[in-house]
Amino acid sequence: MTNEQKKDILIVRKNIDAIDSKILSLLKERIGYARDIGRLKDVGNRAKWDPLRERQIYERLLQENDNAFPEDSLRMIFHEIITTCRLSQRNIEVAYLGPEATFSHLAGVKYFGHSAAYKALESIDDVFSEVEKGRTRYGIVPVENTIEGSVVSTLDSFMKYKVQICGEIQLEISHNLVCRSGNIEDIQTVASHSQPLAQCREWLRKHLPTVPTLPVFSTGAAAQMAANNPNIGAIASSLAIKLYELQVVVKGIEDYRGNTTRFLVIGKKSPVASGQDRTSLLIGTMDRPGALNEILTVLSEEQINMSKLESRPIKGKQWKYLFFLDMIGHIEDKKIERGIERLRPLCPYFEWLGSYPQSNYLPADA
Repeated sequence: MTNEQKKDILIVRKNIDAIDSKILSLLKERIGYARDIGRLKDVGNRAKWDPLRERQIYERLLQENDNAFPEDSLRMIFHEIITTCRLSQRNIEVAYLGPEATFSHLAGVKYFGHSAAYKALESIDDVFSEVEKGRTRYGIVPVENTIEGSVVSTLDSFMKYKVQICGEIQLEISHNLVCRSGNIEDIQTVASHSQPLAQCREWLRKHLPTVPTLPVFSTGAAAQMAANNPNIGAIASSLAIKLYELQVVVKGIEDYRGNTTRFLVIGKKSPVASGQDRTSLLIGTMDRPGALNEILTVLSEEQINMSKLESRPIKGKQWKYLFFLDMIGHIEDKKIERGIERLRPLCPYFEWLGSYPQSNYLPADA
C-alpha cells in the first residue's frame, strides 16, 4: 500500500468517524423527543405505543431509502432505535419461557429490542400468571409452528388467565446441533424441547440412529446441559451458542425448510389499530347441530377473513370445547365490530383476546 493510499484511507476514516458522531448526536436528540412524547401522553392518559405511527415510520423510511441501504438491515436498525426510544418512556420487563437463549427469548429480543428487561420463567403457564398478576408488563409465548402445529400449553393458558394479546412476531426457526467440543462423536444424548426434537426427527434418525433423545422444558435448558456435560448435544438457538460458549456440530438440521414459529405478546391492554391488524376470540358454541356453521356464516356474510380456527377441550367437562378464532382486522373496524355483535348472541361463552398488529417476518438467524 502506497503512502498516498494510506492518506486516502485516513481521510475516509475521518469522514466515517464524523458521520458516526453525527448519528450519535441525532440519536441522543431523538430519544429526548421520545421522552417528551411520553410525558405529553402521560398528561393525556394516552397509550405510549402507537403501532400505526410506527408502521408509517417504516414505510416512509423504506420509501426514502430507495433500495440504497439493504432493506432488511435498515428495518432491523430502526426497529432497535424505535423500541429503545419507546422503552425510554417507561422501563418494561418481558417474561418468557427460560432459561436464557430459548427461541422465546430470541423472539422477545427481536420484538422489544435489547433495551427491555427480560425475565426467564420455568413454564408458559408461569408467563401468563406473571402478566395477569401485573408482576411483568408483557410476556411472549409461542402459539403455533408451521410443522408441528399449535402449542397447546399456550392455548390452554388463554382459557385459565385473563390477559390480552398485544402483538405477534413470526420467526423462521433454524435448528443447530451443538455441543462443547463441536465433534459429533462426543454426543451420547441429544437434548431439546419436544418440538425441536420432533422437527428434527428424520435428521436425527438418519445421522444419529443409536443416540437417544431427551425432551426437556426448553431449548435453553438443553443448551445449559450441553455446556455442563461434554457428552450431551443440544438442539438450540444461535443465541444459546453465544451465551453458553458452545460449538456448532451441524447447522440447519430441521427436516423441513420454512419452519416458522408464531409468537404472541401478551399484556393487559391491546393497542389501537395499526391498519394491518388481527383480532383473536375465544368462543363456545351452542350445543346443537349446525352451531359452528352459524359462526362461519356470520364471518362469510360480513366478508371477514378467518385466519385460524382451533378447538381445545374444556378441562373437567367431558366432550365440551372452546374455539380459538383469529380474524384479519381490528375490533375498531366496522365489519369486525358488526361481526362480533352478531356472534355474541350465538356464543354462550365469548371472550375477546385482543386486536393487534400483524407480524412482520423476522428470521431467527442473528
